Amino acid sequence: MLDGYHVLTLTHRDAPLETIGRFMVPADQTGPVLGALKARLGWNELFYLATCNRVMYLFYDQSPVEENIKSRVLNIIRPDMPASEAAQLAGQLRLLHGADAIRHLFEVGGSLDSLVVGEREIIRQLREAYDHSHALGLTGDHIRLLMRFSIETAKEIYSTTAIGEKALSVVALAFSEMQKTVTSKNARILMVGAGQTNALFARFLAKKGFHHVTILNRTPDKAAVLAGTFDHGRAFPLDVLEYWSEGFDALVVCTGSTEPVVTPDVYHSLVAGDKTRKTVVDLSVPNNVDKRMLAEYPVHFIEIEALRATAEQNRSHREHEKTKADTIITRRLYEYRALWHERQVERSLAYIPDEVRAVKERAVQEVYAKDFAQLDPAAQELVMKMLGYMEKKCVAIPIKAAKSIALHALKQQGGRAERSPAIPLERDAGR
Repeated sequence: MLDGYHVLTLTHRDAPLETIGRFMVPADQTGPVLGALKARLGWNELFYLATCNRVMYLFYDQSPVEENIKSRVLNIIRPDMPASEAAQLAGQLRLLHGADAIRHLFEVGGSLDSLVVGEREIIRQLREAYDHSHALGLTGDHIRLLMRFSIETAKEIYSTTAIGEKALSVVALAFSEMQKTVTSKNARILMVGAGQTNALFARFLAKKGFHHVTILNRTPDKAAVLAGTFDHGRAFPLDVLEYWSEGFDALVVCTGSTEPVVTPDVYHSLVAGDKTRKTVVDLSVPNNVDKRMLAEYPVHFIEIEALRATAEQNRSHREHEKTKADTIITRRLYEYRALWHERQVERSLAYIPDEVRAVKERAVQEVYAKDFAQLDPAAQELVMKMLGYMEKKCVAIPIKAAKSIALHALKQQGGRAERSPAIPLERDAGR
């Protein structure tokens, strides 16, 4: 059955993000450490995934899992970790087996278990993590088959539900709102502050192709790093704000100040007599933009408080879609069980094609060699075509029969055995 699949994981649900980093393998040591992990614990196959909010070790091993497996894994990947810290961390790890492990992987792929439900980035992360694990020689046929099926499951979730629609973060919502009035990629974007919130907003700007971005910050070096992500990015100290004379199309403000940074006087200086309507995004709490200037100037004003209600409505929407995704995962779990059994039948009967081919060659080259030699070329060609046809049928008949028996056995055990969508079954190289 599927009992050989196991998952050892630590996610944002189990521990703070900084703790999750302690369960990761150092990026420059993944090859030797993961290789040692697989060899020393006797696992048949291993897949490793590390993102900003989760670490997962998916392994395949038909032997019983040791009771102290968590401690042994920590000892291998973090041998320098103090015993008290290792014991505390081990208590936060989740260990899942069989169908529970597979369901968890499906939930991860469908972003149901993500920090931000509906985030599609996880599909790319899964693919890259599998490619890396495979390149290290850690994976085999069991994990290959499961990973392909997991990606297909994630794609079905995203294509048949609306779980990825309607942004959840106020930063994403603010950027979407800004795009309603700022449409040109050549727009002049003036950003005040280079903290985490503005850095996230800058990522949206860069992704959509905005490139004329200027960043003002109390720490110029930090502003310079952020400005470096844009083709025409520039960075200046924050005190330049009072004397800025180059104008702007959109102003994005978020600093650590508890008082307005953009006062009516500062805004008057910024627009420099420009009467056109500007877009101002205030991502600060409390506001860093003094709203008194709204009575004097034409402004499309975007602030956090006005976006929170929308964010909550979107969160409720995604939770509703999450229920649909759960239904898909349950069905796909049954389908994978059937596919896995079919694959085991194929593996167990993999010798049949070679055996049948050997019988055909022996018949032509030994048993009936003299008779075959007496035939004219056209007759020989016809005989070889007939034998080739018989070869294919003799291979297909027992495999088809064995698969039917396996599916019938699954049904007898009370499991659903629907056929799943076709998935390529090529083997890992050298496996």
